[in-house]
Amino acid sequence: MPRSKPPYVEAFRDRHGKVRLYFRKDKGPRVALPGPIGSEAFLSAYQEALAGRTVKAPPKRAVAAPGSIEALIQSYKKSAEYIGLRDTTKDGYRRRLEIIRVEHGHRMVAGLTHGRIVKAFLDPLADKPGAALDTLKKLRILIRRAIVLGWLSSDPSVAIRRPKIGEIRSWTDEEIAQFEAHWPAGSKQRLAFALQLFTGQRRSDVHRMTWADVKGDRIRVVQQKTGAKIDIPLHTDLRVILAQAARQHATILNTEYGKPFTVDGYSGFMRDAITAAGLPLDAQPHGLRKAAGRRLAEAGCSPHEIMAVLGHSTLAEAERYTREADRAGLSTGAITKLEGWKKNKPTQTAS
Repeated sequence: MPRSKPPYVEAFRDRHGKVRLYFRKDKGPRVALPGPIGSEAFLSAYQEALAGRTVKAPPKRAVAAPGSIEALIQSYKKSAEYIGLRDTTKDGYRRRLEIIRVEHGHRMVAGLTHGRIVKAFLDPLADKPGAALDTLKKLRILIRRAIVLGWLSSDPSVAIRRPKIGEIRSWTDEEIAQFEAHWPAGSKQRLAFALQLFTGQRRSDVHRMTWADVKGDRIRVVQQKTGAKIDIPLHTDLRVILAQAARQHATILNTEYGKPFTVDGYSGFMRDAITAAGLPLDAQPHGLRKAAGRRLAEAGCSPHEIMAVLGHSTLAEAERYTREADRAGLSTGAITKLEGWKKNKPTQTAS
C-alpha cells in the first residue's frame, strides 16, 4: 500500500493484489485515479477531481479487426522484440505506435502499398520531418512483424526515402564563452552547463547524476539510453565548479523546491538559461554533448578515446559528434605528421 496519500485519496487492494486509488471528498462520489501516487497521470487526475471536475473514463476500445494495423500493433506489443526493449525506449515506441493506431488502426495491413504509405502516413507530416521519420521507422518495424505473421509477403516501404531532418549542431567556442560570461561559477545554470560540457553526457543522464557518482577525481555514469557504464576523469574546470556547489541533496542538480529534475524539466531549465545568456534558439542543450565531442577531436583524441568518454559503441556514432571539429587544425596536424614521417624515412640509394 502507498506510504502516504494526499487528502481525500483512498487506497485499496483488489482480489488480484493490485492497489486501486480513489478520490472521495466528504460524502461525494468516489472517482477512480490512475496510479501510482505521485505520477504525472495521478497528479493531473487528482487536481481535476479536487477542482470538482470528474474525469470520464475512456470508452472501452472495440476489438481490433483481424488483419488490421491495430491488430498488428497488438501483436507486436506481445512480441519478444518489444518486451525486450529498455523502458525508456519502450516509452518512445508506445507513444508513436499509439498515434499510428488512433489515426490508421482501421486500415488493413494487406492494403499497404508504397503509394498509400506516402500519401496516408507521411504526406500529412511533411512540415514535421522528425515525426515523419519516426513514423516511417515504427511502420517498418510493424511491417517486419507482418511478414513474420504471413500478413505481408514483402516490404512495401523499401523504396521510400527517409525524410531529412536538421541535425543538432555543436556549440561554438564563442557561444560557450558567452554562456560562461553570463552565468558565473556558483550558479545552478553554470553547474548544469559544466556537467554536460565536461562529461559529454546526454541530458537524460546529467539530470540524474548524484554526488555518490563522484568518486575522488572521477565521475561514474550508467547511461540511461544504452546502459553503458562510463567512468570519466573530472576536468579541472568541472572540479572547480563542483567544489562551489552546495551538497544538500542526493542529486547534484535540483529544482528550486529541492526535488530532482525530470528530463523535460531539466530541458526547460537549460532552455531558459540559454535564452537568458542571449544565445540563438539553435544552441540547444544537446549541442553541448556535440561540443564535447568536437573539442575532444580537436585536441587530437582518437575515435576510441572519444567513444570512451561519450559512451558510443560504434565508430560511426563517434564520427557524428566529431563532424564539426576544426578541420583546418586537424589538416595542419596531419600534414605535419606526414612531413615528419618523410624526414625520418631513410633515403633510398641506388644499387
